[in-house]
Amino acid sequence: MENWFDVRQKVAVITGGSGILGGAMAKALASCGARVGILGRTAEKNERMVEEICSAGGQALGLVADVLDAQALEEAARRVVDAWGRVDILINGAGGNIPGAAIPPGEHFFEHHPYANLKRVFELNFDGTVLPTMVFGRYMARQKSGIIVNISSMTALQAVTRVPGYSTAKAAVDMFTKWLAVEVALKFGPGMRVNAIAPGFFVTDQNRALLTTSDGGYTERGAAVIRKTPFGRFGEPEDLIGTCLWLCSDASRFVTGIIVPVDGGFSAWSGV
Repeated sequence: MENWFDVRQKVAVITGGSGILGGAMAKALASCGARVGILGRTAEKNERMVEEICSAGGQALGLVADVLDAQALEEAARRVVDAWGRVDILINGAGGNIPGAAIPPGEHFFEHHPYANLKRVFELNFDGTVLPTMVFGRYMARQKSGIIVNISSMTALQAVTRVPGYSTAKAAVDMFTKWLAVEVALKFGPGMRVNAIAPGFFVTDQNRALLTTSDGGYTERGAAVIRKTPFGRFGEPEDLIGTCLWLCSDASRFVTGIIVPVDGGFSAWSGV
């Protein structure tokens, strides 16, 4: 069975790979023998993740690029191919919300939500998935093999208050995942697959203050999430690893065009 999950010597690029969730997947792939490109905007954060992976015996390369900068992405792709000769796996993990894009309690969409902020969040999450896919996927198309894993969200599956830009962008990522899965299978064969992971609520640097209090308790919003999650807890970064390895390996070789919830049952429960 080990051969089914084998990613040894595969070349993987993880956008947002220096973050909490992207980093967990990057370290897991590296620990299983993949060569990992850590792509992010901040060289120092990238290099910290590279150092952590290499000190544990893995192979990693820091790639400074903004996922909305096509030229920087092209340069990053060339660096990966120059170093390792190919691209086998792309995980589109960059994304998130921005200050001013969430609607605070007591305000509403029609008078208090700046369109510019919604647009920025949509671009970060949707365009920031499409552009890296176009750049790195080109190498996969030439090979007629490659795996793309997009990171979706529970907010794409159910209406979650306060985050209209993020929600609609992640819903667009879901449809892009399905559309591209069909496109590449029909034109390049079954060696290319596209799927997505939809994490439930994980505590990250972006949402920590929104979900938790300084003494380790829950905010009102955090408590509402826990009540709606049958497992009764937030996700931990390591909870994504099994699904990531499955989708990135031959263990899922007949799987394409799906969005896999990793959410402790959040998407399954009506709350009643």
